[in-house]
Amino acid sequence: MSLKTPVVILNFKTYLESSGEKALDLANALESAGEESGITMVAVPQAIDIYRIKEETNIPVLSQHIDAVSPGGHTGSNLFESFVASGIDGTLLNHSECRMTLADIAEVVKKTKEAELISCVCTNNIETSMAAATLAPTYVAVEPPELIGTGIPVSKADPEVVEGSVSKVKAINKDVQVLCGAGISTGDDMAAAIELGAEGVLLASGIIKAESPKDALLDLVSKI
Repeated sequence: MSLKTPVVILNFKTYLESSGEKALDLANALESAGEESGITMVAVPQAIDIYRIKEETNIPVLSQHIDAVSPGGHTGSNLFESFVASGIDGTLLNHSECRMTLADIAEVVKKTKEAELISCVCTNNIETSMAAATLAPTYVAVEPPELIGTGIPVSKADPEVVEGSVSKVKAINKDVQVLCGAGISTGDDMAAAIELGAEGVLLASGIIKAESPKDALLDLVSKI
């Protein structure tokens, strides 16, 4: 499965502003902003909110994490088959707040391919981006963890990691799309990311904590 680029992937994380009823409100803001701008908007809500958002909106929805486990005795784990049943379009993997081993990433990416779903593997530098690219996920999202949630965009603070990741990932697998994450929140930030070769952005607090998430989303894509 692939989406039209550029793409905006919004990680809801576990903020109160993106939980429960507010998760649906945020998903509706994504859908509305996407319709107005023509830009692909993707929601990444908490597991408990996925089914409702899929039932009540038409936007692509990814899970925040899936464990490399099979059905059976894995209490507390996130089972791939259960997320598929809830209607997900794919999953985020290896976020800096939920790291995974390379073997586990490979296992879940394989499952997403077999189910024709999206996989977005988060990385923290050029080297891990290259490793992720060998697994042929849909996206590699490069996010230096020290910039996450700071409001300082990686596209400005460390443009070399974005350019380098794009170059090295494409050399390994030209079909893998590279996203820019960490500190992205404004139209200038996203425009800079696209200029560096990224095919979209992965972001969170800059939109979730905005007074009007929809207006913040429209500003985000206003300069591309």
